[in-house]
Amino acid sequence: MFLIYKFYKIKKVMADFKYRGRDPESLTIEEFTKLTISRIRRTILRGFTHPQIKLLEKCRKYKEKGWFDKMIKTHCRDMPILPEMIGLTIGVYNGKEFVPVKIKPEMLDHYLGEFSPTRKPVQHGGPGIGASRSSKGQARAKK
Repeated sequence: MFLIYKFYKIKKVMADFKYRGRDPESLTIEEFTKLTISRIRRTILRGFTHPQIKLLEKCRKYKEKGWFDKMIKTHCRDMPILPEMIGLTIGVYNGKEFVPVKIKPEMLDHYLGEFSPTRKPVQHGGPGIGASRSSKGQARAKK
């Protein structure tokens, strides 16, 4: 039983991710453009903005030097995730802070901003002291 589980676990780790039948690491931008969805294809074909080009150059530099754990900070939430970004950590600005996003092969066909939410979910708590007339009784009861 243990041997079967161990073999399954190793096989699962070694399984490669295929993007539409192709290895994502070996795809060029032109090949990726032909395979991707129309919204991202249009973004790539229209050309990248200056900040997006700077981010792409930084990604290439970090990957070349092997700095996979260093974070690249950016405000480009509208940058599509490209195959050459896989493995890097990119800090995407959400309006308050840079949220670290570790790029995985499954994130292709998405934008950076999708992984850095700009709003926090509301967490309702109990009324505080002085919140209303009725909360004054609760504050005394706790003492």
